[in-house]
Amino acid sequence: MDLSPIQKDILITLITLYHQASHSIKGEEIADVLKRNPGTVRNQMQALKALGLVDGVPGPKGGYSPTARAYKELNLADLEHQSEVQILRDGEKVKGVRVAELSFTTLCHPDLCHAMVKIIGSVKLFRVGDMVSIGPTPVNKLLVRGEVFGMDENQQLLLISVSEMISLPKQTIRHYMSTPLLTLSPDATFRDAIRLFNAHHIHGAPVVQDGRLQGIVTLSDVARGLDEGLPLDAPVSRVMTADVVEAPPSIRLYELVGRFKEREIGRLVVVEDGKPIGIVTQTDIIRVFPSL
Repeated sequence: MDLSPIQKDILITLITLYHQASHSIKGEEIADVLKRNPGTVRNQMQALKALGLVDGVPGPKGGYSPTARAYKELNLADLEHQSEVQILRDGEKVKGVRVAELSFTTLCHPDLCHAMVKIIGSVKLFRVGDMVSIGPTPVNKLLVRGEVFGMDENQQLLLISVSEMISLPKQTIRHYMSTPLLTLSPDATFRDAIRLFNAHHIHGAPVVQDGRLQGIVTLSDVARGLDEGLPLDAPVSRVMTADVVEAPPSIRLYELVGRFKEREIGRLVVVEDGKPIGIVTQTDIIRVFPSL
C-alpha cells in the first residue's frame, strides 16, 4: 500500500517509541517528537487504524500500538529481535529514533571519513550541522561521532562527516579495577587517612567494617573536616560519604561512564557478594579511552 510521508513518519515513530517504552503510545507523544499538531496526528491515526496498521488502546493510560502488518509494511519484521543502537545529538538521546544501519562511504580517503546512517524514525528531527554520536554497536561496541552534512528523507538516511571512532572495551571492570583494595575503618583518624593517601598516591579510599562497605572518604573530605575545625585525631566517619556508588565486577567498563557523569563522582566501589573487592576511578576510565 502507498503511505504518505507523514503517515510513514508517524508509523515509524510509533514503532520506535513503542519498543523503547514497551507500552501503548499517546498521539501527543508522537506529535511532540515530530513537532506536529496533535490533531493532525490523531486524524492520521484514524486512517492508519482503517488500514490495519495501528491498534487503539482505550482508557486514560491508553494510546496506540503498531500491528504486525505495520512491521511488514515498513520492512521491520525483525525489529523486536534487534539490539537498540541509539543516536545522541549534543549529548542527548534523540527520542523516537534508533539506528538501523551504519556504513562508511569514504573510509580510505586521506582527509575525509563519511558515513551513511539509516535510522528508524524521522530524519526531519535533524538539521545539517547537528553533532551526533552513534552507538555503541552491539557486537564491536563501536562509537561514532560526527556532523550531519546531508539527509535523504526517502530512505531515512543521515549523511555524517565522521570526526571520531572509538572501539569501546568489551572486558568487565574486574580487569580494570584497582586491587587489592586499600581501605580505612570507620574509627581511623584523619591522620591515618592522610598517611594512606600519601603512601599509595591515591585521593580516596572505601571505609569498611567487618568486610562490609560503610562509606568512602576522600582527601577533599579530610580537608573540609580540618577546615571546619576538626582535629587530625577525628575519625573519618565524621566526614565520609555514606551513599557510595557501587557496581558489580561483571559490568563492562564503558557502561560506567554514565554513572560517573550523572553522580558527579570520581570513583566507585566494586562489590561482589556484598563485599567490596576493588575500586574504579575516573582516571582508570580516562586511561582506557581519554576522549570520553
